[in-house]
Amino acid sequence: MACMDVDVVSDGGPTAKGSTGFAGCAVALVLFVVLMAGVAWVLDELVKGLDGYGQLEQTGTGASGSVVEPYGPGASARYEDGLKITVSRPHEESDGTYRFTVTYDNDTGEELLLGGEPTGGADPALEVREGEPLDDDYSHDYFLTWLNEQECAAALTAPLGEGETRSVPVHVEPSRKGIPVTVEVEPADDDFRETAYFLLSLERPGRYRTFA
Repeated sequence: MACMDVDVVSDGGPTAKGSTGFAGCAVALVLFVVLMAGVAWVLDELVKGLDGYGQLEQTGTGASGSVVEPYGPGASARYEDGLKITVSRPHEESDGTYRFTVTYDNDTGEELLLGGEPTGGADPALEVREGEPLDDDYSHDYFLTWLNEQECAAALTAPLGEGETRSVPVHVEPSRKGIPVTVEVEPADDDFRETAYFLLSLERPGRYRTFA
């Protein structure tokens, strides 16, 4: 991008060499940056449209939310259409049970159905189980009891309005402390919604650890 200097002489004043040319360059540069930003946005939206807006965004934090690289406690799964799901750190109760919350933030621009059956399958919208995501059987020497499973399912039945947030409290009881727990989130979708996996550990206070 080339800009030419132009001499400008005001009445009775000094010569302002190049001022007009500099101003022209500045305006052209601003327009060029705005144009490139617009092109980048269009390309990004095109890629999202091709992939599907139900894809999880890659945050570069090391965890992708997949079955191989699950999120840790306190992390958020962010979908390309604006839905965000956060699983809090478990808190131990005095009776040895644990509580945590699964929070849904809807910034998609439209109402969402969280529960129900996703297209093409009958998997639950929220699943909490013992073990790690890659475990393909339940032959553990420990187990997990989901104490309020029905209440959680009921909390997901009503649609979530645009701009609204809903926190679902989860109450579980492990057969012993320190076991790994998988939280599997798959909100219903008319088209496609990628499943997000979280891996927690039910430890004593002060000895908390995560599985990365």
